[in-house]
Amino acid sequence: MYTYNLTQWLAFFIIYCFIGWCWESSYVSVKKRKWVNRGFMHGPMLPIYGSGAVLILFVSLPFKAHPVAVYFAGMIAATILEYITGVLMESLFKVRYWDYSNQKFNIQGHICLSSSLAWGFFSIAMVYWVHKPFEKFVLSIPEVVLSPIVHVIMMVAAADFALSFKTAIELRDVLIKVEAAKKELKLLQKRLEVVEAVIADEAQQRIEQAQQQKEEIKARIADETQLKKEQALVQREEIRERIEEIMQKGKDRSYLTKDKLQLLRRNPGATSGKYKLAFAEFRNETWPEFKAEVKEKIKEKLEEREEK
Repeated sequence: MYTYNLTQWLAFFIIYCFIGWCWESSYVSVKKRKWVNRGFMHGPMLPIYGSGAVLILFVSLPFKAHPVAVYFAGMIAATILEYITGVLMESLFKVRYWDYSNQKFNIQGHICLSSSLAWGFFSIAMVYWVHKPFEKFVLSIPEVVLSPIVHVIMMVAAADFALSFKTAIELRDVLIKVEAAKKELKLLQKRLEVVEAVIADEAQQRIEQAQQQKEEIKARIADETQLKKEQALVQREEIRERIEEIMQKGKDRSYLTKDKLQLLRRNPGATSGKYKLAFAEFRNETWPEFKAEVKEKIKEKLEEREEK
């Protein structure tokens, strides 16, 4: 049923990886009105397209005499591949490199009905029209010439993939750290509000008690109030210092190295569900507003305290 050897399958994989890159980069660049090197890797290859094309050919060619069977075989195989790849990449890197959440009839945003139907039509086009000229081209190259070319390209692609994988893992680690810092900052803000409230409530309660008792008792209560007040003030200053420390760290963008920024630019539609706040900071969307909000709340609390 299959007349291709391993080298020829790899040649088809490389060709369709490149075609997929050309299509995705052109489409996204037109939408963004600027050049975007689309994809996970640095070079002109999109492995998901190459893998999808080879898989579609592998499962569909046995049904070449039956177009309906070709349609459904390719659609099912490509959809399964897309779902598994999406789940694994988000699990590993905490980032989605494509997201169908805004599409109808989607499953966890990794696959959707319209995409699956498109895979079916793509399978028909692949088997009956698209693949024929590439098949003729690859089969016309002598094995002694094709084999070294394919192996060199695959080695370069493997190195590129390894480098991109390392960059994505580093980006994931940064996401986790930034998200943890943001959570700590929110907790500290809440603690600061509680401490401020304790300071005000404790002082008011002690004053009311002092007004109802003798001067000697009033003096003792005042001393206790002052001690608790000083302790709370010290705690407040510690929290404020920690908040400022986190904010200062937030200004540091040294972890966003050139390769990480390039990875984000190559995937402008990428999202992260679990680390949404931290990922949004990389897009310069939330950190300035969040920091300003924290400073404003602290300023209001201090002004209220000074008035009292």
